[in-house]
Amino acid sequence: MRKLIQEIKSCDVCLPHLSDGVNPVFSFSKKSKIAIIGQAPGSIVHRSGVPWEDKSGDRLRDWLGITKEEFYNTDHFAIVPMGFCYPGKGKSGDLPPRKECAPLWHEIIFDKIDIQFTILIGAYAQGYYLEEKRKKTLTETVKNYNQYLPNFLPLPHPSPRNNIWLKKNPWFDEEVIPTLRKRVRKLVKQK
Repeated sequence: MRKLIQEIKSCDVCLPHLSDGVNPVFSFSKKSKIAIIGQAPGSIVHRSGVPWEDKSGDRLRDWLGITKEEFYNTDHFAIVPMGFCYPGKGKSGDLPPRKECAPLWHEIIFDKIDIQFTILIGAYAQGYYLEEKRKKTLTETVKNYNQYLPNFLPLPHPSPRNNIWLKKNPWFDEEVIPTLRKRVRKLVKQK
């Protein structure tokens, strides 16, 4: 496992496309039970090198109903984004995650871990893992979360930019969050 982690940390496949350079941000261990697959690190996380160490991460941990200590415990969580490095700034936010990372690393990582539950954050992760099973929109995919259980649970991105989406979709807090917390708590308590 150490060798794999070092290989990923040394990866520079996307270097020509990354204005801020490479800094793969991820965490996992052989014992990880829950996979969190998001988009790509933002600029704050790129600089810190700590996954989800920003306002989006604060909201995500709240949605999961866990502490920071639990979140960063690799016995519980594998944090493996679609793109491992910050993709750079676009016209209306960050650029999409680089397409090279997931096909290059995900299968190798998940072949070494016995993941029991995968949280798919955002359209890129949902498209990659749910393929033709996902709905036409992210909202429809998340609203039909029961169709993907017990293996997957799709979520919107927890970014503060999604506050309007959250206000328009109160069912998310009422239905999805309790289901998510129950499943996460069960796995985190599991020895």
